[in-house]
Order: sequence, then structure tokens, then C-alpha cells
Amino acid sequence: MSFLDIFAWIVLLVVIASLVAVVVALGVMPGRIARKRGHPWAQAVAVGSWASLVFGFVFWPLVLIWAYVDLPEKKGEAK
Repeated sequence: MSFLDIFAWIVLLVVIASLVAVVVALGVMPGRIARKRGHPWAQAVAVGSWASLVFGFVFWPLVLIWAYVDLPEKKGEAK
């Protein structure tokens, strides 16, 4: 193997590691946001985030929005 072959393998491994890190960061982000904000369904947001990434990324933006949206306060109920 020449130097260029070894360099190409190193670049490939770095790219794969970067892609894995990005996917993990995207999968964790809505759940962490929901827990930090005290969302009543934080665990469901986290599961929805991972499920949407596994099944095609289509609903991931909706899960991210869900992490920021809380239930409206009921009338007569104080926090």
C-alpha cells in the first residue's frame, strides 16, 4: 500500500466517524431540549427523534418543534 492509499483510508474513516457523530447529535438533540425545558413528554420526544432518524428523517423537524412546544395551561391551574 502506498502513502496515498493509507491517506485515503484515513480520510474515509474520518468522514465515517464524522457522519456517525452528526447522526448521534441529531438523534439526541430534541430529547435533551425537551428534558431541559421540562416537557411533559420528554421521553416520547426522545424516542420520536431516534425513530424518525432511523426511518428516514422525514418527521425529525416536527419532533424538534415538539420539543419546544408545551401543553397549554388549563384554566384555573397555576404552575
